[in-house]
Amino acid sequence: MPSTRSSSRMRVPTRNWVMSDFPAMSSASRHAYLQALGIQQWVQRDADRTDAGTVETEKFPVRPISWETLEAAVSVCTKCELHTSRTQTVFGTGNRQADWMIIGEAPGADEDRQGEPFVGRAGLLLNEMLLAAGYARDEVYIANILKCRPPSNRDPSADEMTCCEPWLQQQIALIQPKLILAVGRIAAHGLLQTTTPVGRLRGRVHRYGDEEIPLIVTYHPAYLLRNPEKKREVWEDMKMLMQAMGMPLPDNQKRRT
Repeated sequence: MPSTRSSSRMRVPTRNWVMSDFPAMSSASRHAYLQALGIQQWVQRDADRTDAGTVETEKFPVRPISWETLEAAVSVCTKCELHTSRTQTVFGTGNRQADWMIIGEAPGADEDRQGEPFVGRAGLLLNEMLLAAGYARDEVYIANILKCRPPSNRDPSADEMTCCEPWLQQQIALIQPKLILAVGRIAAHGLLQTTTPVGRLRGRVHRYGDEEIPLIVTYHPAYLLRNPEKKREVWEDMKMLMQAMGMPLPDNQKRRT
């Protein structure tokens, strides 16, 4: 099976945080927020003070934080303007010890209302895709590039994706999946840092992050609802996934989605 490496990748899991990452918060609010998240905060001593006052920086811990702390932090995130229009954040769902992870783009109206990714008609189709590969929904972990719904289901902006990137990095670091399935254009482009069309990203195994996690790209279930003729191609993607996971293919090898 061919394998490709992305030359520009989102990295897992460490990044430096500065106060400008939290423009909507007061200094006191940022301090409390980061303390709840478990992030160490550094304050320069008198020798490093400027005329503007004390300069503070925060640094993500090298090791992943706990699920409980991460989910609590996401639920009160105000790093981008999407927090002003969301009903609630959509953190993720499924088996936190899963061998593989599904990553979609952003919550839609149903997800925003229910607080869970991939619900509604697209979610039902995803469930069928999983069953075709021999998995139930609760055997994998499902998350999105964004944790909040963009208004009118528009595409996420680059700034919104950057703001949400550390949350997803932490989820990946906690799960340590053996394989990632990137579902749809936004997820594939965000994870692989590319603008190559999904149709050209399919059919091969990419590598994600410093751990070089195998990553397979496929079409989004919502796209399949509009273009059912593409289901056959998705079944080919699911067979590639099964082979990458060392799973036997169904005897008849017929698509069931």
